[in-house]
Amino acid sequence: MSRSIVRQSKFRHVFGQGVKAEQGYDDIRVSKVTWDSSFCAVNPKFLAVIVESSGGGSFLVLPLSKAGRVDKNYPLVIGHSGPVLDIDWCPHNDNILVWQIPDQSLSRPLTEPIVVLEGHSKRVGSDNLIIIWNVGTGEPLVSMDDHPDLIYNVSWNWNGSLFCTTCKDRRLRVCDPRKREVVAERLSPHDGVRPMRAIFTKDGNIFTTGFTRMSQRELGLWDPTNFEEPIALLELDTSNGVLLPYYDPDANMVYLCGKGDSSIRYFEITEEPPYVHYLNTFSSKEPQRGMGIMPKRGVDVSKCEIARLFKLHDKKCEPITMTVPRKSDLFQDDLYPDTAGPEPALEPEEWMEGRDEDPILVSMRQGYVPPKSRELKVAKKNVLESRPSTRRSMSTCDGNSLTSQGLERLMEELQNLKSTVLSQERRICDLENKLSQLNHVSGESEEPREARLGGIGYPHVVAYKAKTFAL
Repeated sequence: MSRSIVRQSKFRHVFGQGVKAEQGYDDIRVSKVTWDSSFCAVNPKFLAVIVESSGGGSFLVLPLSKAGRVDKNYPLVIGHSGPVLDIDWCPHNDNILVWQIPDQSLSRPLTEPIVVLEGHSKRVGSDNLIIIWNVGTGEPLVSMDDHPDLIYNVSWNWNGSLFCTTCKDRRLRVCDPRKREVVAERLSPHDGVRPMRAIFTKDGNIFTTGFTRMSQRELGLWDPTNFEEPIALLELDTSNGVLLPYYDPDANMVYLCGKGDSSIRYFEITEEPPYVHYLNTFSSKEPQRGMGIMPKRGVDVSKCEIARLFKLHDKKCEPITMTVPRKSDLFQDDLYPDTAGPEPALEPEEWMEGRDEDPILVSMRQGYVPPKSRELKVAKKNVLESRPSTRRSMSTCDGNSLTSQGLERLMEELQNLKSTVLSQERRICDLENKLSQLNHVSGESEEPREARLGGIGYPHVVAYKAKTFAL
């Protein structure tokens, strides 16, 4: 008789479990916007959820410790003039969305972001443009317009040197942002016309979800250096919900959550055939509206928890723990290799110069305690610094050798600058008045064209190894 060989894996028996009712978050009016994004973002300090609101877009930010029923008058972040389509936390600062969130609960509605990033010609997600921003200065670092249609998602590789995208034109692209070019692409990694998703794995391959020509949901694993044939391609089921992948680089596991599904399937990616191994399915009675996943540094190592997902229902958020059953109370080294910490490996200037660095890792042996709030200082560059000048700048002059002629030149330059500023102020006032008159006549409000950090439009991504964000 032949004996079946059972694949050895420490994650083979991972099981999911919903928390007790009092540990969830109730009475949350989850957004009903029809957009294929998560609607939820979580880190070791906060849970953020896009919610229903009138007169603009809003999202709710709760300290993780504030479980239970959410007061209907709980303050929201309300600085958006249009619907919020997606949110994400900065990986280097647990208080930044990049709205600055205080450690304690909000005491009043938050209306002012630390910085507004303006650069898209239409609503973010509608002009097929990818912009990478330096949020410390509010400046765009890189702009790419290689996509002819709606961009579904963007995902960075492990060291922030490349990102991959999926697009409505059915192409999977690998982009080098510093060269501002597409370095590899694959037409129709999935034959269906429904939306795709793609994420980089830690070893540099690309994991995708999509649909077959017969509308079956499908997953794939690809080598971006050879897009001819997939490493693995697996049909799953027939359903309309787009499969959103959540990746754990430490365990090399992927959790698949479909909007409208009542289940979460999880897989392990290995170097042995069939490369993508099905592990198990967590099922519950209610369908999910969205999902968020806790960074590894936020899980409970004392309970052998390797992942925590936050499932959005219509009016609540339910944490789900993924645990490896172990009897020992000792720290499990094999489950918790050093994981990506909050410190950035590079500054934006270093990244732009072409440097690549892997994430700075931290040990999980003692668990992770989030640091106190670190304020993000935004130092916008003075637009007048880029103004061409035919005169020598005062900063290049030696103060000790300032002659009467030099003083006259300085006074003349200051007068010119003052005139320029006043002229621009008058022009801005004139334009605002004209816009106000036009809006009054038409009875309509202007289409929002800004992307306010935190509730940013889609697609968006955090540049994981540089203090940059792409919106």
